[in-house]
Amino acid sequence: MIDGVETISIERFNDERGYFLELFRSDNPKIVHSLVQFNLSYSYPGIVRAWHRHLRDQVDCFACIDGCLKICAFDDRKESRTEGELDEIIVRGDEIQIVKVPGILWHGFKVIGHQPAKLIYGVNKLYDYDDPDEERRPWNDTTIIPKSINGKTEDPRVGKPWDWNHPPHK
Repeated sequence: MIDGVETISIERFNDERGYFLELFRSDNPKIVHSLVQFNLSYSYPGIVRAWHRHLRDQVDCFACIDGCLKICAFDDRKESRTEGELDEIIVRGDEIQIVKVPGILWHGFKVIGHQPAKLIYGVNKLYDYDDPDEERRPWNDTTIIPKSINGKTEDPRVGKPWDWNHPPHK
């Protein structure tokens, strides 16, 4: 994975009433300790919310709580050892985990499947309405060309503009 991108398993406590889980705990060393804002994104099937990044040390901790998402992070930093790499992570509401993405990476997600998705995410920087820490690119930006995907260079999508709608069977 790209430096700083992590998936974190969350323990789920099941009983006859349903289940309980602790999404964010300040004593979990893998999750950013200074989360200051939590947001909920509700998106319809097929929607792509990408690409954006944060230049002031923001870290995002994503948790899909309903539906299914493809979360991607792309590293275009020239000084990085993972420059040109793209991480693609599939998350589902029925198997909740945290995906931690350093904000400096271009990132976004697509709702996959036939139902809407709910994404809760915590950030370590408050959103500043007067001076937002957000840089954007179009979701279909043809300059995002991965040199590897999840560390694999033999993926047929490598070396081509990223296509959020590429069929999974090809």
